[in-house]
Amino acid sequence: MANKPRIRKALSVGEKAETARTKIEVRKKSSKLSKFGSRLLKAGFLSRVIRILVFIFWPLKKILSWLVPRYFINSWREVRQVTWPTRIETRRLTLAVLIFAIVFGSLVAGVDKILDEVFKKVILK
Repeated sequence: MANKPRIRKALSVGEKAETARTKIEVRKKSSKLSKFGSRLLKAGFLSRVIRILVFIFWPLKKILSWLVPRYFINSWREVRQVTWPTRIETRRLTLAVLIFAIVFGSLVAGVDKILDEVFKKVILK
């Protein structure tokens, strides 16, 4: 059997943005982790501390879950799942919206001016 040529699917814009974001996050995490922090992680010290803190604050979490309405808890979960755009994407999209608003506004103003002239000639004649 002859080998079939591999066809690579082109990445969508969302997939490209996601891979770029993950690369940036990996770089940030690796640069923030100091030698001391990496030694603590290897020793398992931080995991023990986290377990102790979870054990201590677990009753507080239960009490807060009873006091805070379900709507806010679900809203916070949804906000954490959002994939936020980068600064460059935000600037690009903002520029696109501004250009669209200017073009659309000028079209509406042009049509308004034309209709104004037509009605003045037809009705006020």
